Amino acid sequence: MIGTKSNPPGGRRQRASGPFDFLFLALVSGPGRAEEGQDARAPHSPWRRGRVEGDGVTLFERFDGSDVRKLVEDYPLAWVCGGGAAAMEASLLPLVGRFDEDGALVELIGHLARSNPLRAALTADPRATILFRGPDSYVSPDHAGVRDWAPTWNYAQLKVRAEVRFDEALTEYALETLVEAMEKGRPRPWSIAELGDRYHAMLGGIVGFRAIVTGLTGKFKLGQDERAETRVSIIGSLPDPDTVAWMRRFDRGRS
Repeated sequence: MIGTKSNPPGGRRQRASGPFDFLFLALVSGPGRAEEGQDARAPHSPWRRGRVEGDGVTLFERFDGSDVRKLVEDYPLAWVCGGGAAAMEASLLPLVGRFDEDGALVELIGHLARSNPLRAALTADPRATILFRGPDSYVSPDHAGVRDWAPTWNYAQLKVRAEVRFDEALTEYALETLVEAMEKGRPRPWSIAELGDRYHAMLGGIVGFRAIVTGLTGKFKLGQDERAETRVSIIGSLPDPDTVAWMRRFDRGRS
């Protein structure tokens, strides 16, 4: 379990957690999603596609900490972007998060090759944008069961702002934590010790880092604005089980 390991070098005391029991962030972005049982596109509903509500948050931007946790738990490989617009560097990196005793996200831990240009970019300017992409699927009018309905694309995404700090003392911890999280639940979990002497040779080519989180936004466009019968049709006919599962998640109490 991630929570049973010692704290990362230089890290603050964290509460115990399970693998990917991170990003459990209680977002204070105004009221929650539409009231339970409310049809998001009923004739007299205040909710409309993409409408900005009084608190400046759209329907698709209404989610909670468990949604964030689930997204990153299922899709831990994220784009880490750094550098100026004219010379931006970006890499797909697997990340493990940590949060404080109140459940707020405080940092993401990862590693990358020392030769990766992203390292130089983030050393010069530590500000990073980290993008998590969840499930996505094209939705045809055939899926909706309505021929005069415009096609759309359903998806889920998170954007994390962070300050990246490279830390050689963190490298082994970052690797061990990632491997433990990824191997958990497998019939024969693999461990780094099985690399033998090769491990230390490989270790010299990478460096660990912590990304101190400074902000988080997200968008979960999963049919919340559709009429009940349209949502039912899409959920029943869309061939992508991952997107369907997330549509059901955001359809709780509304069918």
